[in-house]
Parts: sequence; C-alpha cells; structure tokens
Amino acid sequence: MLEGRPIWALGAMSGTSLDGVDAAMVLTDGEAIHAFGETGYRAYSDNEAGVLRAALGRWPGEPGVEEAARMIERCHAELLGTLDGAELIGFHGQTLVHAPGAGGTHQAGDGHRLATTLGIAVAWDFRSADVALGGEGAPLAPFYHFALAKFIGERAPMAFLNLGGVGNLTWIDPFHVLPEAEGALLAFDTGPANAPINDLMWQRRHALCDDGGGLADTGQVDEGVVTRFLEDAYFYRVPPKSLDRAGFRGLLGAVADLPDADAAATLTACAGAAVARGLEHCPTPPARLLVCGGGRKNAALMREIAVRSGCATDPVEVVGLDGDMLEAQAFAYLAVRVARGLPTSCPGTTGVAANVGGGLISRPD
Repeated sequence: MLEGRPIWALGAMSGTSLDGVDAAMVLTDGEAIHAFGETGYRAYSDNEAGVLRAALGRWPGEPGVEEAARMIERCHAELLGTLDGAELIGFHGQTLVHAPGAGGTHQAGDGHRLATTLGIAVAWDFRSADVALGGEGAPLAPFYHFALAKFIGERAPMAFLNLGGVGNLTWIDPFHVLPEAEGALLAFDTGPANAPINDLMWQRRHALCDDGGGLADTGQVDEGVVTRFLEDAYFYRVPPKSLDRAGFRGLLGAVADLPDADAAATLTACAGAAVARGLEHCPTPPARLLVCGGGRKNAALMREIAVRSGCATDPVEVVGLDGDMLEAQAFAYLAVRVARGLPTSCPGTTGVAANVGGGLISRPD
C-alpha cells in the first residue's frame, strides 16, 4: 500500500487505567522511526469513565457495550480531529475483556465508523488475528519498542516497561536486525500495575489514582500479602503471557482490612514485586529498565521496582522519549506495518505459532 515510504501516522490509545485518550504522530515506514510529531490528550469525564467501568468484562451485544463503543469513538474523534497531517490512523479502541484462552479479546470501538467520521483511513482490530492463531494477542507494543531501542542507539540487551493498568515488559536484544528474528524480543504482562491502586483510590477516596504515590509513601507494606500474591500460578507461567485488567480481582480483597495508606503501599509493593519476578524470565538481565506509562510518575512504585529488582530503573524521558505517549505512538507505528503487510507480533511477543500481521484497514465511506 505504501511502497516503503515514510508517512505521518497518527496513533491513539485508551488504556486500562481508564483516564483518557492519548494521541501521537510518528513519521515512519513501519520499520525505522524517522521523527516524532504532535501529541494530544483528552481526559475522560467522571461520567465517561463510569460508562467504561460499567462495560468492563462484557462482550459485544451485552448491556452497556454499544454505549461504551460509541462514546469511545466520539472521544477519539474529538481528539484526533485536532491533529493535522496524518495519512493513516492507528485505533486500538478500549479493551473490555482480554481472555485469549477463554473466548478471545474484545476491544470496543469501530474503526470503520471512525474512518468515516474523520475522513482518513484507519488501521484497527490489531489483536484478533493473533488470538485466532493461538497467540495471547498482547502485548502489542514490542515491535515498536524494538524500533525505539534502535532509535536511541542501544547496544546491549535492555527492557522497556509500560506501567498502565497492567504492567507489560519488553526485553530487547538490539543486535538483531528484525524484531521478528528469533531471540530479538521477549514480551509479556508482568502483572497488575496501576489498576488495583486506582480501583482502591476510587473505592475509598473517589480519586482516580494515588497521585505521585503520596498515599503509599505514608503507609506500611504488608509483606504477607505480597508473598501470597506472588504465589499465584501466573508468576510461574513461562512467557509470553498476558492478563486481563481484572486478572487479579481478589487483590483488593486481600487489603480490605488495611488502613488506606497501608493498603496503597501494599498494592504498590505487589506491582513492583510482579515486575521483579517478571525480570527473572528474561534471557539475560537487562542493562537498564526504561519505564513509560502513568506508573512512572508514581515515585513509590518506581522505588519498589528498583529495590525489588536490583535493576537500573528510569523513566524513558532520560533518553529523550515521551513516556505518556509511547503506546499511542506504538499504534501509529503498527498501523503503518499493517498497511505494508509486515508482521505485528511473533512467537517471542505473544506466543503465537508464527509471525502474524494483524489488523484491518478501513477507509472512509
């Protein structure tokens, strides 16, 4: 479709933290990153976030799902319509259910309707083909992380960690030329990250998050809860592997009797311990851990990861990247790979049997 030329693509992401929509422009040919462009953000109102929360865990046709899908499309259109110059849009939608071993994966939002609204071609439905071929369908950012490692000039094996509602890790050996090469990538979800902390704050204080980790910093960690958390079978599974946002729904119950600050500190420690356990699965210890996503702004969480893993842990800003926009950028990059028919996942990233080029392209009516 694109004959290998770089184009400006516009990616969007609405993650499991349910805070809003990120959008970012990337100039790419689907292989190398040539430049970064404008970015934007549209926060969800309390009412909009409530609509999404009510639809979590539901499949197409169930109550509340169509309302959530239309709202997601409207919010995306409002934001994406403010950024000019894109030839292609990458639209992830909103994950409501992710259960690759028990029914599939469901990202609400219709790319064709969005393409018609905006008058621009849209790449979307990135996960279904991977799941249909036996993959986890997640995480999907690793191919972009590989390109970023090349862009910033990494020479030794390193890792990117995204701390959204769920944490996901990409281990990269930049020696390889292609991301789908055997041994180039290993990617998987580490465990819950912001989601249980955010849910705790919403339930107890009607706040969206523990801003900066301030509440956790005043509490004491219940290490017994952390130890029992790490006994879950998920942590013994060999990656690639992935989680639904609700995969550890019992974690809030484990801290139900703790005061607010101790509960926040304990959930934060669980998220950090999950990352540390995940790093044990890497082929070699990464030289550094570069962190993106909202969790990198939680000083208590960053400290837990560094102390429990013993790995140098920094926000991606230390290498000049935008940690708020990496996932949106990833879907801009993946959109171009979809348009060019290039792989978007491989055995090392999702456990799929062979390299897979997922996604659909919808053009405006």
